[in-house]
Amino acid sequence: MTSRTWPAVGLVVLLLLAVAGVLWMTRPAPQPSISSRDVLIDVVDGPDDAKQPIQLDATFYVPETTPAPAVIVSPGFGQTKADLADDATDLARRGFAVLAYSARGFGRSTGQIELNSPDYEVRDADQLVGWLSRQPEVVQDKQDDPRVGVMGGSYGGALALMLAGLDKDKRVDAVASLITYNDLSKALLPDAATAAPIDGSTPAAGVGGDDGVFKKTWAGNLFGSAMTGIRPGAASSCGRFAPDVCAAYTRVATTGRADQATIDLLRRNSPVSVADGISAPTLLVQGEQDTLFGLDQADATARQLAKNNVPVKVSWYPGGHDGGAPGDDVRAEVADWFAFYLKHGNAPDPGTGFSYDVQGTIRARGAPTLRTIAAPDYPGLRNDPTARQKVLLTGPQQPVITPPGGSPASVSSLPGVGTALLGGSAAGLAGGLAVDLPGQSAVFTSEPLGSPLTIAGSTLTTLRIGRAPVPAEGDSGDTVLFAKLYDVGPDGRRTLPGSAVAPFRVQLPADGSSVDVNVSLAGIVRPVAAGHRLQLVVTTTDQAYANQTAPSVRTVTLAGPLRVPVVNGASASGSGIPAGPVIGIAVILGLGLLAALVAALRRRGGGDVDPDLVDVPMVITGLTKSYPGRLTAVKDLSFRVEKGQVLGLLGPNGAGKTTTLRMLMGLVRPTAGEIRVFGHRVHAGAPVLSRIGSFVEGAGFLPHLSGTANLRLYWAATGRPPAEAHLEQALEIAGLGDAVRRRVGTYSQGMRQRLAIAQAMLGLPDLLVLDEPTNGLDPPQIHQMRDVLKRYAATGRTVVVSSHLLSEVEQSCSHVVVMHRGRLVAAGDVDDIVAGGGEATFRVDRVTDAARVLRDLNGTSSVTADGQLVHADLGTTARSAAVDALVRAGIAVEQAGPRRRLEDAFLRLVENEQGQP
Repeated sequence: MTSRTWPAVGLVVLLLLAVAGVLWMTRPAPQPSISSRDVLIDVVDGPDDAKQPIQLDATFYVPETTPAPAVIVSPGFGQTKADLADDATDLARRGFAVLAYSARGFGRSTGQIELNSPDYEVRDADQLVGWLSRQPEVVQDKQDDPRVGVMGGSYGGALALMLAGLDKDKRVDAVASLITYNDLSKALLPDAATAAPIDGSTPAAGVGGDDGVFKKTWAGNLFGSAMTGIRPGAASSCGRFAPDVCAAYTRVATTGRADQATIDLLRRNSPVSVADGISAPTLLVQGEQDTLFGLDQADATARQLAKNNVPVKVSWYPGGHDGGAPGDDVRAEVADWFAFYLKHGNAPDPGTGFSYDVQGTIRARGAPTLRTIAAPDYPGLRNDPTARQKVLLTGPQQPVITPPGGSPASVSSLPGVGTALLGGSAAGLAGGLAVDLPGQSAVFTSEPLGSPLTIAGSTLTTLRIGRAPVPAEGDSGDTVLFAKLYDVGPDGRRTLPGSAVAPFRVQLPADGSSVDVNVSLAGIVRPVAAGHRLQLVVTTTDQAYANQTAPSVRTVTLAGPLRVPVVNGASASGSGIPAGPVIGIAVILGLGLLAALVAALRRRGGGDVDPDLVDVPMVITGLTKSYPGRLTAVKDLSFRVEKGQVLGLLGPNGAGKTTTLRMLMGLVRPTAGEIRVFGHRVHAGAPVLSRIGSFVEGAGFLPHLSGTANLRLYWAATGRPPAEAHLEQALEIAGLGDAVRRRVGTYSQGMRQRLAIAQAMLGLPDLLVLDEPTNGLDPPQIHQMRDVLKRYAATGRTVVVSSHLLSEVEQSCSHVVVMHRGRLVAAGDVDDIVAGGGEATFRVDRVTDAARVLRDLNGTSSVTADGQLVHADLGTTARSAAVDALVRAGIAVEQAGPRRRLEDAFLRLVENEQGQP
């Protein structure tokens, strides 16, 4: 080892020792031991004590030291006790006796789902409190009165509040309610609480869910999950629902509106119906990424409890039904709340203030850093104590159309997908991909902000809503609109914070006059950087809601500025980067070491870029894809594509063409080998994929929009600047002419195919990948499509076409790759492929005699006549020798050459592979 390398080695050793020391110092303390036991608890089934009891399946977690105060953990809708194990274990390790259970109708618990009915689910929970009073491991305040807190999230959070509200004997000592609702009728059918006319004379909408806008997608996600799994002996198609709950859901789901009976049922099964009876100290935690139960639901509960002089603390965290379940920070906050109120002075007072989290841009430990803002008092979502900043918007009066049937609809959220499929990231994804359909949306935008602005709450504005100059016949004036607030970056990229949308209903006067309406947008938390713009969008449709079906035209005009809520508070703490000088130094040293290692690996591996291939569109090397228990789809495939080529990818069904294209697009991970596009190795999310345009069979377009509008909408969804679309160039290559201004619903199949290719060409990608572009076209349309592909390649770009039409590949493609059973059979120029082997064609004057002469040659086979042509497979015989034999036989040979048919070459190549393993 040289003297030059010693300092580097010493530095690395020092860094490793420093990191190891920090890890030892910050190692987690040993976890206290706990025990648990499964129990089936008999409870009276509803108000009729004479009915057969039902059983609730539960697990009782016992801490190391007993007796201890107890906590009941109530499940969310569809959850069982197994889903509550982490919360229950954490609380038990903190010294609580914890009872986690499956609600009636879920898991192994019997009974029917009554949707948090006071007579059923809430009475069940009250009987669980009685069960805890008989357990020796639980602290008892007096006979039949255990010291107990109740917590739950979503459905379980509402139950915790309702149990406290109906607790006549005041046995519940503390409540922690997370991401739940105050009034289920208003949560599932948001109503006129978000809008009111300026003069107050004519209501803009009725009060209550009957005039609300039904959240059809969220309701379907929740209720549909329990409509399945019908148990033996079920008398109806209601699954595990009680008949009255099933009937109520059926009415609102089929009509989009709720009758008074449904409103009464939903409201009775909600905390709002018992809020005046809650006296237990309550912690309310609500998610900032939640299109099911927004911040307004916790706000309503907090206001109601304030009237009871109940200690209430409100906390907003950056998650929710769309953005992820509460994490360790919230879990600790809940434990601290219970520790103070259940351990009687043996824990710090958590206070009764308000806090919310603001996500930062720096990522640490795999998650965005958070800044917690704390205020001494909860200001309310729209209350006067909340400071407001005015932001001026600009935009003319704009007409908006409600399409017949309310479809197609704008997209603002992906209800219920966030935690189920994308690990809590779906809210951010949907916020960046929100789509407002042209003609259905009014847009008003501010100037760039001169300084940063943090929105914390519900923004207010005033809109003027009117009819079109010539209203449709039978127009009742009933109007449903959806308002949302975007953060627009300097590059034009829009983000819809929290995927939040505020529906509101307006009843326009019969005399045709307009109505000025105060609109309260959905509550959000969003730091908006200086230089960004705020954009208010008002649409007539939203795919998550039951839209109006009668067509109409409304006008939307600004009647006031945005009044943005800003909560004045102090930065309480940060999370994501550990605090303290020692840990801070360790993080810096660790990051430095990591950066050095990454840099070394990049130098060694070239950063996954091969400099010799940066000008080569595509190189496939040793590509293999195998599936467990199945045949290998692609095996050791290698070929190269150059600039300006139109490459045809051929092969029979099962050859591996589709799998190869999926690996090319980063959708499937290879088992072995690699694909490089312009020198960059392809993988899921690789930046180089932006240089690829693709089109798969059956592209979908909105039929009521023109071709141009469809393409603009598609490009807007990518979030890239409009100038980069090169829309006119793509349309010129596709050759649609004036048809681009017509509605797509009037297009022929050929025009739709060319529009789909134009869509793939947006941004003029360097590599265009097309799957069966001529599928379903007639001969003239195929001829036009052939010209489109050639014109695109003529610009210096590259086209890869997967097709089963061999004759079209022969005429459209300059090069071809033949696959069979996942293997490469042949690759090269089309001319070279079709000329391979001994097949030849002769133009002669005596066809019959020529065929006889050729059959007599050694090695010749498959001689056929076609008019003045004779085709023969000469095998090893040279074409010149065959011509000599024909001339010596007195036959005039006018032309001789290879038989130029790709179909024959393809069949020959595939047949030669039949015997291969």
